[in-house]
Amino acid sequence: MTSDDRQFLLTAAWLFMRHGKRSRALAVCEALIEDNPRDGVSACALAELLLDVGDANRAIDIIRASDMPRNLEHAAAVLETRALRMLARNAEAADRWNRYIESTKGSSRTWIAQ
Repeated sequence: MTSDDRQFLLTAAWLFMRHGKRSRALAVCEALIEDNPRDGVSACALAELLLDVGDANRAIDIIRASDMPRNLEHAAAVLETRALRMLARNAEAADRWNRYIESTKGSSRTWIAQ
């Protein structure tokens, strides 16, 4: 699958979601992940849809199994933190968010009280 094909399918999934066709959006994103399980862009899209339907465990698995591009590290941190909170794994969620903040700001510049 080419990069243009991937972009087209991600756009189609977004349009399906915007028009209330969640199951079709999920199917498209699942097909993208099946084709390339390491694709971080598709992983973020699928994780967002999975969180929308309440499947936090699968969202975490998808995010952790992917190679996240640098420009999506924030999205991955937010998605994984949300999923952990949905599962009432609050300490893990706080730790995940703190690790992200420290990776971008440095531990001495974090605004989160520990």
